[in-house]
Amino acid sequence: GTACSKAEAEVALDEQDYFNSYARLGIHEEMLADKVRTEGYRDAMLANRRLFEGKVVLDVGCGTGILSMFAAQAGARLVLGIDASDIIDEARKIVEANGMQEVVRLYRGTLESFSLPAGIDKVDIIVSEWMGYFLLYESMLPTVLLARERFLAPDGLMMPSKMEMRVSASSHDRLAFWQDVYGFSMASLGERARAEAAVEVVPESSLLSASCLLKALDIHSISDAELDFTAPFELTLTAAGPVSSLVVHFDTFFNMRAEAGVDTMFSTSASSTPTHWKQTVLYLRRAAAMHAGDRLSGTIGGVRAPDYKRGYLISVSWKSSRGDADTQLFRLK
Repeated sequence: GTACSKAEAEVALDEQDYFNSYARLGIHEEMLADKVRTEGYRDAMLANRRLFEGKVVLDVGCGTGILSMFAAQAGARLVLGIDASDIIDEARKIVEANGMQEVVRLYRGTLESFSLPAGIDKVDIIVSEWMGYFLLYESMLPTVLLARERFLAPDGLMMPSKMEMRVSASSHDRLAFWQDVYGFSMASLGERARAEAAVEVVPESSLLSASCLLKALDIHSISDAELDFTAPFELTLTAAGPVSSLVVHFDTFFNMRAEAGVDTMFSTSASSTPTHWKQTVLYLRRAAAMHAGDRLSGTIGGVRAPDYKRGYLISVSWKSSRGDADTQLFRLK
């Protein structure tokens, strides 16, 4: 029996390794297949060959190396890619298979332990795809800001350079499902679900307002401390309906800060092509019945939870011009 159980244990471990590696690969496939994301970065770089030619580029969290290779295509003299995960071994093979190993150098490890190679004092451009759900959930932005402080030349360029978090009012309410499940009320599960921020693609037809700016992030100057925030919003309804949820998305800007530069952007809004970030939906405990022209205002805050397992906390305080008001706390995990 012992030999058998040992063999079974080895099979179980092999399976675990297999699923783990596939899960990692699946994540990369999802990101690469996201055309809005991948083409957004590619177009920003290839439209700005004049700014990339002869430059040194740092790719933070390079993954499969796709952004590093775009930077090389755009004319960079040297591209340094760094990633702490196993994918770096595959990325090296990919870079070699595409004949870019002379320009693209990949390093495995954390940014904290990384130092620039001999002869390179600073980098001219930092590129990174660091964004998370709700922009800031489990994002790599703190690491990117550390890279900026340590390695970016004084007149260097961050790509992306600016982010905007935006919020809209919506009648979307997937959680109404729990009111009648095969004739039974499961409303208590709906209440539990309302305590969690949902990540889903919201139908554009459910939007009851234009989006308003919640928070702008200048990636050239923002500090880590500013990533925990509370910001005001005010929405004017463009259509009547029950406001069942607030929908948060982000827009990504590549502003080149140079006369020769071509500015580009992409959006993750419900009005745009869906991305793997989808939108973040904050379901209100009480839907607010509102008419076109009514106003909904308040604050939305985001903070990294001190206990990592609890992820990210989002607070919402709102009031309508019709007198309804509420305050809610959401978890994102």
